Amino acid sequence: MVDSSSSVEIVEGCRLPVLRKNQEHEDEWPLAEILSVKEVSGRKLYYVHYIDFNKRLDEWVTTERLDVKKLQFPKKEAKTPTKNGLSGSRPSSPEREVRKSLDLNPQSATAPSRGKTLPTPKRKAETVPVATQVPPAPPVPSLPSSTEASQAAVFPAVREATTPTLNTFKAREDHEQLSSLTTNGTARRLIPPQPGRKRKANCEGANEDSQDSSDGIPTAPRMTGSLVSDRSHDDIVTRMKNIECIELGRHRLKPWYFSPYPQELTTLPILYLCEFCLKYVKSLKCLQRHLTKCNLRHPPGNEIYRKGTISFFEIDGRKNKNYSQNLCLLAKCFLDHKTLYYDTDPFLFYVMTEYDSKGFHIVGYFSKEKESTEDYNVACILTLPPYQRRGYGKLLIEFSYELSKVEGKTGTPEKPLSDLGLLSYRSYWSQTILEILMDLKPENGERPQITINEISEITSVKKEDVISTLQYLNLINYYKGQYILTLSEDIVEGHEKAMQKRHLRIDPKCLHFTPKDWSKRGKW
Repeated sequence: MVDSSSSVEIVEGCRLPVLRKNQEHEDEWPLAEILSVKEVSGRKLYYVHYIDFNKRLDEWVTTERLDVKKLQFPKKEAKTPTKNGLSGSRPSSPEREVRKSLDLNPQSATAPSRGKTLPTPKRKAETVPVATQVPPAPPVPSLPSSTEASQAAVFPAVREATTPTLNTFKAREDHEQLSSLTTNGTARRLIPPQPGRKRKANCEGANEDSQDSSDGIPTAPRMTGSLVSDRSHDDIVTRMKNIECIELGRHRLKPWYFSPYPQELTTLPILYLCEFCLKYVKSLKCLQRHLTKCNLRHPPGNEIYRKGTISFFEIDGRKNKNYSQNLCLLAKCFLDHKTLYYDTDPFLFYVMTEYDSKGFHIVGYFSKEKESTEDYNVACILTLPPYQRRGYGKLLIEFSYELSKVEGKTGTPEKPLSDLGLLSYRSYWSQTILEILMDLKPENGERPQITINEISEITSVKKEDVISTLQYLNLINYYKGQYILTLSEDIVEGHEKAMQKRHLRIDPKCLHFTPKDWSKRGKW
């Protein structure tokens, strides 16, 4: 493998198998793309992205790890046909192809247009679709809309083999301990409000590429905010990690993604951050000098929650601009498909900390818009890597819903969600909804009853998220002319095991929070 590489020049864009260790520490050879080549001390290094793997696994590798025998050179792009010396029109997009094929029946076309969100086609019998009206006699009855969502009886343990068991419960539980809880997190695709335009809000099956319009042209990003999604800037520079290591307090963090720290700091082996104000400096000596002058021992802003060693601080993006911008720079290292802008004014940041004798150490955070027209209660959400897999991610989600309860609103994270974000939220929604259903008591010997609206009001989880979670758990059934929720023994048992592991919970009594009406303020 190595010998043949001397005769073949490996350039950017080439694809070939690269040796790496999998989770079981076994050798594997996944296909990877060469993004960059550099020479250090006379030795060539290649920055590779493993195809179909998350970008956080990208790394620099040596020639010994490349299988040059299976090298694929980048294909030359076909030139657009010209006509009379002028460049021809671009190839027809999938959207146009769909329109052509459905020309005879234009009303049935469901290809998404760039400006509007069209109704999604009804799904087949595998899952229970959400419909606005119950059809006359369908093979699998549809779930009524929220206006028709009358009462649903809860059967404690009626079904046996017919109920899908929650073997996936464990898998979801593993994922919920999660690397990063992002709503790209959640990926954030923000569209300026224009007549006839709506923001995409697709909760199901959201993946990292689902934000783009069908013809491959990204929809226009909103140019304000803490972290906003903009795939048009996804060039070769931003595809590569630029920070080698970050020292934050007693932790050293290895970034997963690109973050636009100043260029002169990206060549350093370690970037040093003050763990209280998040100011970045180039050396340990500079950090020590800074610490003698930095008076902060906790994030700036108001402490609105404290129980045990866990505290939450509310930070106004307008009043504490420097801290908010530094927080966004740090978060960008662990959130993909984001472009950072420095207008943090319209945002509030809720930073979770752990207290010890030296001060309040940052664990994670989430941001939210001061005014959200679409009931979003989370914009970006992140648990820092040293604190992952310890239940802090779910605590952040729970806290965001506690704030919504105090505000008297139902909330939802910005959509579409990333794959990891969707897993985390589904796990939280599942546990929260099952907790309510299992606490219901029969009245006068009859089965307990509850409506979708009531679940939404109790939990502050938006109605659409309640319905999608009930469908995901396969709890909704049509029985003798009414919709019922059937809890099997497997679901009950899986839920009880999961709740035993969930030690960290938000205590509403420890929350001291008064919501502000931002609409009455001139400039937040």
